[in-house]
Amino acid sequence: MADTLYIQLAQAEPVPAPGAGGTEAVTEAPSEHKVFPPFDATTFSSQLFWLVVTFAIFYWLMAKVALPRISGILANRQDRISGDIAEAEKAKADSEKAAATYEKQLAEARAGAFTIAEEARTKAKAEADARRASIEADLQKKLAAAEARIGEIKARALADVGSIAGEAAEAVVKSLADVNLNAGEVGEAVSAAMAERGTRV
Repeated sequence: MADTLYIQLAQAEPVPAPGAGGTEAVTEAPSEHKVFPPFDATTFSSQLFWLVVTFAIFYWLMAKVALPRISGILANRQDRISGDIAEAEKAKADSEKAAATYEKQLAEARAGAFTIAEEARTKAKAEADARRASIEADLQKKLAAAEARIGEIKARALADVGSIAGEAAEAVVKSLADVNLNAGEVGEAVSAAMAERGTRV
């Protein structure tokens, strides 16, 4: 359809140029059909030449400018990563060393606390034993004194019982038999009776 329109326009009558007296006719020649320049066979050699030149320039730029910069950046990054890893390993070693020191100090503190507790317990036990021995000795002294006093009171009471019994026996014999006895005879009889009763008991 476009070719038909182009042919019709070419066959049309010429249009006079503006401003002219209309004496001359302007005719338009049909334009030649051109090939896309990259596909033009006549320019292949120049295209290949400039392709080689451009490739060489880009290769030189990459080899001399871009790649050294990239290599430097990668090297710097690798060095920084290596430094960070070394610092991390050092920090890890320091933390492990600090943890070991802490565990050692904790074990020493526990051992010291156990020793102090044992010493305190032993000391408290010794003090308690000494105090108990002192109290027992004091009690033994008081018990011995009390037993001695009880013995004295008992002896005194027995002596009083003997005299009272003698007097009572003398009064009973006198009232019953109307006989006067010697105090010595009454005392001997009472003593013998008390001795006999004591042996029975």
